[in-house]
Amino acid sequence: MDNATYDLVVIGSGPAGQKGAIAAAKLGKKVAVIDRKGMIGGVSLHTGTIPSKTMREAILYMTGFRQRAFYGCDYALKERIGKEDLTARVRIVQERELEVVKHQFRRNEVTVIQGSARFLDPHTISVTTESGAVSLTAEKVLVACGTRPARNSMIPFDGQTVIDSGEMEQLSHIPKELIVVGAGVIGIEYASMYAALDIRVTVIEQRPEMLDFVDREIVEQLQYHLRNLDVILRFGEKVLSVEKDPDGTVVAVLDSGKTVTGDALLYAVGRQTNADLLNLDAAGVAIDERGKISVNEHFQTAIPHIYAAGDVIGFPALAATSMEQGRLAASHMFGGISNYSAFPLPYGIYTIPEISMIGKTERQLTEGKIPYEVGVAKYDELARGQILGDQTGKLKLLFDPRNLKLLGLHIIGEGATELIHIGQAVLNTGATIEYFRDTVFNYPTLAEAYKVAALNGLNKLRN
Repeated sequence: MDNATYDLVVIGSGPAGQKGAIAAAKLGKKVAVIDRKGMIGGVSLHTGTIPSKTMREAILYMTGFRQRAFYGCDYALKERIGKEDLTARVRIVQERELEVVKHQFRRNEVTVIQGSARFLDPHTISVTTESGAVSLTAEKVLVACGTRPARNSMIPFDGQTVIDSGEMEQLSHIPKELIVVGAGVIGIEYASMYAALDIRVTVIEQRPEMLDFVDREIVEQLQYHLRNLDVILRFGEKVLSVEKDPDGTVVAVLDSGKTVTGDALLYAVGRQTNADLLNLDAAGVAIDERGKISVNEHFQTAIPHIYAAGDVIGFPALAATSMEQGRLAASHMFGGISNYSAFPLPYGIYTIPEISMIGKTERQLTEGKIPYEVGVAKYDELARGQILGDQTGKLKLLFDPRNLKLLGLHIIGEGATELIHIGQAVLNTGATIEYFRDTVFNYPTLAEAYKVAALNGLNKLRN
């Protein structure tokens, strides 16, 4: 392996790196993937998407949260839920997913090298492994090194009670009172999960609102649910300092003079890419202050044979889009089809309840002076919603009243992240909401909400 030459060297084995490596291997190329020891599968598998979403399912199951509409608010599968009850399921899923990733690499004859990578020059990469350094020569390079939680020097991180989102599994126990700094996607997802465990959660956000890219009505409904779970939301508040009392209590001091106490604090304010660890200057590739790499429409950097994909290039920084970016980058390198979709992308936010959206929000349409009408279906109007016990979910269609074309779709409630893909197909083909009106959906299903919402919107035009 020492001084080996490859058609493609991929730095990072997360969603972008995996798909890029496999796409190149399918084209008959000699491919190597580099990632740190114990991190095959990337942050997505080890500290991000997979563990957090698995923990969410474990919490919903163990607390009996989904059944409380029928059996009462004190219903739970287990009276005392411990940390091991949640992490056991996470470990099983992680182990199975890791085997899937490893098997895909083996089946496609992708060489996996565990170690830390750094550029020596635009075509040479040094990898520090447990057994020493190896040097790889690459015709093409795909940088897919992902991100890590951004940190603030004033926060006394200890990996146990004051943590970032990558350390959630390191909590030795389930806290009784949790402080969450940051009301972005990660912060709010964890806040809602722990609130479902009947933990007192306080969210501190210096901006005046949360999730500003999400439709306001949907956000308001999420805030209503969070407050029903006794989550305290403090917007427009900045954390000046964090201290730990001798008894282990964590104290957050706010610029308004308030103090917030808890026995654990999660700092979830932004992410920093790992590109600053790669000595990219030696390759001639520049990064910005957050470590992001600029690329063109083919995911090429300023150095044409070096590509970048996934979270390291910034927005939208989703596992799903990273997979596609990695695949398309590898395809472009070796002459395959590499047309990046110009269609709107779906978003999934795994709060409790979950949210999904695609297309325009009401705010965007208003600012763009685009006429629109709204069609709404509430889960409590659907037999399936009653069966599931979700009586507060909602599906909302935004459409052009002149030609009935779908402009945006916003869902909150059970199954939102699955349900969105029906609307995605209609939106991306430029179809009208008449499709929903004229389509027969299985009964009883949540998908029936599309028909109800379309009829609701069309009736508004008729009236």
